[in-house]
Amino acid sequence: MAGGITDTGELYSPYVGLVYMFNLIVGTGALTMPKAFATAGWLVSLVLLMFLGFMSYMTTTFVVEAMAAANAQLRWKRMEKRKEDDEDEDSSSGVSDSDVLLPDGYERAETRPILSVQRRGSANIFEITERVEMGQMASMFFNKVGVNLFYFCIIIYLYGDLAIYAAAVPVSLMQVTCSVTGNHSCSVGDGTKYNDTDKCWGPIRRIDAYRLYLAAFTLLLGPFTFFNVQKTKYLQIMTSLMRWIAFILMIILALIRISRGQAEGHPSMAQLSGIRNLFGVCVYSFMCQHSLPSLLTPISKKKHVNKLVLLDYILILAFYSLLSFTAIYCFRNDTLMDMYTLNFTNCDIVSVAFIRYFLGLFPVFTISTNFPIIAVTLRNNWKTLFHREGGTYPWLVDRIVFPAITLIPPVLVAFCTHDLESLVGITGAYAGNGIQYLIPAFLAYCSRKDTQLVFGSGTVNKHLSPFRHSFWIVFVLVWGFSCFVFVTANIVLSESKL
Repeated sequence: MAGGITDTGELYSPYVGLVYMFNLIVGTGALTMPKAFATAGWLVSLVLLMFLGFMSYMTTTFVVEAMAAANAQLRWKRMEKRKEDDEDEDSSSGVSDSDVLLPDGYERAETRPILSVQRRGSANIFEITERVEMGQMASMFFNKVGVNLFYFCIIIYLYGDLAIYAAAVPVSLMQVTCSVTGNHSCSVGDGTKYNDTDKCWGPIRRIDAYRLYLAAFTLLLGPFTFFNVQKTKYLQIMTSLMRWIAFILMIILALIRISRGQAEGHPSMAQLSGIRNLFGVCVYSFMCQHSLPSLLTPISKKKHVNKLVLLDYILILAFYSLLSFTAIYCFRNDTLMDMYTLNFTNCDIVSVAFIRYFLGLFPVFTISTNFPIIAVTLRNNWKTLFHREGGTYPWLVDRIVFPAITLIPPVLVAFCTHDLESLVGITGAYAGNGIQYLIPAFLAYCSRKDTQLVFGSGTVNKHLSPFRHSFWIVFVLVWGFSCFVFVTANIVLSESKL
């Protein structure tokens, strides 16, 4: 039987959910942040990082609130359908017309009156028990124009993300493994430039090695697109430990150089010219809103979900700050590389070969664990885009077609080119801004209106955002649209100078 549109999958504990979210947020953006800190100045960078982290947390609570409202709407529709069925038959069972049917994936898959359930505290109409992707929430709360704009935004972002990931892993492997040939075992981080047609191993060119790695990457991680995100649970936990090890290693190595008086960094307090790049890095570094339904719905206990999310953001903010500050004081601005891990692949910095290669290949671990989550999110949004109420997909369409249209396009793009600078710019500056700020704010606003209309003004969503005042929604919308103007103006001014 084909999977349902709101299948939840295997439940896991809140701590596993924290691991998932940490892994999703701390991706390639964390590794590019030290360079962005150096170009914008430490004071400006710290203020902007904290502000954008706060904004991302706020919009994350908006999405959680909308998820709860969507669950309540689904229960209400089920309840109304039962009312119609009960009116058509002479029922003497004494079952209330206000019964609620919980999802089949839960043991309490039985009908109970809403009021009695709420009094006993065993369930709540706003309980998040069904996975409702952002696409389905958009269909529930937005008009037709809003739904089309949402899908345009989310599909551009997710396809761009997957294409970047599919290219970045083979590129990292190519740079590290091709540099070990001959007498270049320490040349990964020395700034040497190579052409794709240069030799890698014997007759194998660098571009050939890249495509071989891309094929291996697709064969190893592509199959996860055909299953639920929970299939990667143990992989996520293992690589989360590797993340902590890698970050701690980089921080300790930088602190050792600073304590020995080998520090070369003299960062400035503020450089306004670097704000544009820093803004893009920070937006990308806090992105998680699009995958929240797949990550948070299977959490078994969601009573303190907002506190769990806040804890994740605090941990991530601490990591970003500590990593960036040790980097900008340890290395000169002109020697900091776009991918910070490559600064530790130089023999002069790290003498132990294992540590050099572990840090040099760390982006591979980071991206590889994010790829299945992003792919499953895009696949689920494709399914909700074509879903019709009460309909189910044939097995072939559900298990083969949707995963295939998710996986094949980004792999083809990565096969044709690994120079994705323009795609990264468009993805982060426009689609990323829309997904992180504008869409969550509109979801919160529209879901609150619908909740009041259906359940009455006295009904309280148990997962209501702490930022419940309408001022915060207006603030996020103004900020989001201002970012669009700012980024566009910078692009136009940069082009006019060329």
